[in-house]
Amino acid sequence: MYSNEVIKQEKKPLWRFGTKEVVYAAIGAALYAVITWAFNIWQIPGAGNVGIRPAVVIPMFFGIAFGPIVGFITGFVGNILADLLSGYGFWLWWDLGNGIMGLIPGLFSVLITDFKGGRSILLAEISVVLGVLVGMGVAAISEMWVSGADMNTVIFANFLPAFITNVLWGLVLLPLLMVAYSAIVTQSGR
Repeated sequence: MYSNEVIKQEKKPLWRFGTKEVVYAAIGAALYAVITWAFNIWQIPGAGNVGIRPAVVIPMFFGIAFGPIVGFITGFVGNILADLLSGYGFWLWWDLGNGIMGLIPGLFSVLITDFKGGRSILLAEISVVLGVLVGMGVAAISEMWVSGADMNTVIFANFLPAFITNVLWGLVLLPLLMVAYSAIVTQSGR
């Protein structure tokens, strides 16, 4: 009955943050923390605590689906919790970078009219690249004044491993989550 319909995203203010968004942010942060913790055993050799993290798509998706504040909180708080669960401690700039990876796709949420159309998927993919570029750029550059790292270390041990793996996971998994979410919304009749 609903199979040929395109789910239109509810138009709402970009910076809305009410009760629903608090719940979405909490769910997103918890998902991000637990899945990241589970994958933190797979570290990239030679990279400064950069792991193979398919969970990076969670703040990106929550940003696209529920707005920039939810995306930011999902990435920021989720990364804090994942690092604490993994015994890494608190790394403010990397937490901020993960928040930015959810915030920037959230800024694109007003441009995304549905979750399975080609234009919307393309915009989401652009938001992934920009979000990871800015988020991991901020995090990696912070290593210069936080850890005293030189530019080669920042680029080759921090930024490139984080950028490449996070972009790849985001580009592959975000469209899948968007289409799946569209199907769930269609089936639920919302």
